[in-house]
Amino acid sequence: MKNPVTLLRIVSLAEGISYLVLLGIAMPLKYGANMPEAVKIVGAIHGALFVVFCAALLRALLGARWPLGRAALVFAASLIPFAAFWMDRRLRAWQSEYSPS
Repeated sequence: MKNPVTLLRIVSLAEGISYLVLLGIAMPLKYGANMPEAVKIVGAIHGALFVVFCAALLRALLGARWPLGRAALVFAASLIPFAAFWMDRRLRAWQSEYSPS
């Protein structure tokens, strides 16, 4: 995948969905149904996706020569539930700006 922003968009959406599954399904199962295994499994998946997201963000920062503030905004959005879907619209616009040099 030549466009680092395309990779970031894909990973960002996967990470955002895993975050919602962790908060909306696994956590209620842990505390409501006494099933802590759900958080262990989903938490591990989410953690791995977050690490991949950080690597993809670094690749976009360096490869697309983004300003640091843009990368900080994308990172901050990854910490807020549902913000990955809002951020996807911006990433789509920034994806079209990328032209390899």
